[in-house]
Amino acid sequence: MTSHEALGLDALRPRLPSPLRPVEDERFARHGVRLLLKRDDLIHPDLSGNKWRKLAPNLHAAKAAGRRTLVTFGGAYSNHLRATAAAGRLLGFATVGVVRGQELADRPLNPSLARCAADGMRLRYVDRATYRRKAEPAVVAALLAGAGLEPDTVYVLPEGGSNTLAARGCADLGRELRGTAATVAVACGTGGTLAGLAAGLGPGQRALGFPVLRGGFLDKEIRDLQRAAFGGPAGDWRLDDRFHFGGFARTSTALDAFATEFGERHGLAVERLYVAKMLYGLTELAAEGAFAPDTAVVAVITGGPEPESTGGPAPS
Repeated sequence: MTSHEALGLDALRPRLPSPLRPVEDERFARHGVRLLLKRDDLIHPDLSGNKWRKLAPNLHAAKAAGRRTLVTFGGAYSNHLRATAAAGRLLGFATVGVVRGQELADRPLNPSLARCAADGMRLRYVDRATYRRKAEPAVVAALLAGAGLEPDTVYVLPEGGSNTLAARGCADLGRELRGTAATVAVACGTGGTLAGLAAGLGPGQRALGFPVLRGGFLDKEIRDLQRAAFGGPAGDWRLDDRFHFGGFARTSTALDAFATEFGERHGLAVERLYVAKMLYGLTELAAEGAFAPDTAVVAVITGGPEPESTGGPAPS
């Protein structure tokens, strides 16, 4: 029996390797560049994209350690919180989500948090100062005690799910793309996907990350993750931090129009907070001549849109 079978992941029927599909787009073709979409959003309807790749090895570890509850962290529109809640529902783990922003406790649930709650996740809100200290053992211990949890029953996942196991899981993405393109692009939140992607790619390939948050902190985070996961720097990668559109959960009317048009042109629903920013950045880079003629670029579609609602993050 494989570890996937023991945990029940095979029963979830993940679609691996995920499809790689070329698309015709004159914004790239006019510069002699071929665009391919790596449809990681099609891996699984509830645990799609980089969330599957990050969570699967951690779920194995939690199961092997006999941990019954997953505790993790995220903002009000966290894809990671939604994926962890879905994993709990599908695989029998209890889940607790620590949400940034104490003020949210008195507001109606937005679509993302409502989905988490519907999947059985207990939501606990903390102020932003406490949230910034979420990696400190004393803070984690206090949060677990406040939730009535015994430490030896809990598996703690970091924000975004980015840890050493997650980075190693995302290396499979790079291995699936060896030899396909000179550049493989991905949106970056906490850096775990890019850290693993770069490690898995082959010689002559570069991973290109588009941070969706402001701050310029990801370079160190990615280097630290690679050191922990692979023993040191792994693969060729760089970041382009010009396309965050003001920061996480921030969009614009221009970005929304671009995402709608791209989706209609190529037959996919474009997620706004990560994927749209990466795709927009790639089209701008193509216009700047950043990609050599007669080369290919892969855009990793890491997930689908937010749950539908009249609410959600507003354009800025």
